[in-house]
Amino acid sequence: MADGTTTPEDDRETELESGRMPLLEHLIELRNRLMWAFGAIIVAFLVCYQFKEMIYRFLAHPLAEIYAGEPGRKMIFTALTEAFFTYVKVSFWAALCLSFPIVAIQVWKFVAPGLYKNERHAFLPYLCATPVLFTMGASLAYFVVIPYAFRFFLSFETPGGEGSLPIVSEPKVNEYLSLVMTLLFAFGVAFQLPVLLTLMARAGLVTSAGLLSKWRYAVVGMFAVAAVLTPPDIVSQVSLAVPLIILYFVSIYSCRLVEKARAKREAEEEAELAGSKPAAGK
Repeated sequence: MADGTTTPEDDRETELESGRMPLLEHLIELRNRLMWAFGAIIVAFLVCYQFKEMIYRFLAHPLAEIYAGEPGRKMIFTALTEAFFTYVKVSFWAALCLSFPIVAIQVWKFVAPGLYKNERHAFLPYLCATPVLFTMGASLAYFVVIPYAFRFFLSFETPGGEGSLPIVSEPKVNEYLSLVMTLLFAFGVAFQLPVLLTLMARAGLVTSAGLLSKWRYAVVGMFAVAAVLTPPDIVSQVSLAVPLIILYFVSIYSCRLVEKARAKREAEEEAELAGSKPAAGK
């Protein structure tokens, strides 16, 4: 302003301007962050591959618990390269989980300079909440859904008899591990619902009142998502749908907090503007 006073908008523009850089430097920064992220994944993969048998035992544990006390149970592979590529896939999956904090930090360092200071403080909790919620979802799948679902599937074994052959489960190692990793990933991603809805509320795409008014449709949608992501049994579906419904209402509360904080900030800015107008007119 002409009298040397600044408004909150001027302060934010100055702050944002300090984080801007030419396009070439922006692309170089993006390249560097991608190199750090891919480097972290590769290093984590090399480490995880050294412990591939341990990771395999961890993923196979739910089925091993069900087979406990039944000698002769095993998993098989039918292609010569199947076991090798299965270990590679398992190691890469574990590497993604292990390197996620470093990848997230690189994403944060690339995005943060383009945010206002208050936006950086607001975004950081969501970045921290993402791995926590993912771990909660994956734990629900590993300790509850997968054991129950496998017991359900194995209940279709039949001993056979005169004139018929027995039906015995001998899972392929590749198919089994792919199913387990898919369920862990799907449950972990599904538990990101509060982060997604809260960020959408910060962007003004949704409101707490709108989410609350659509809760009945949301409940139906949660059961539909659970039916797609889980094995075809009611307990597995309910095990995912109920936590998602709870997280939906948690998201509504989080969105309401965001709206209150925004309203308070806007009121403070209006008060500052109102206070600066008389000074500008002198």
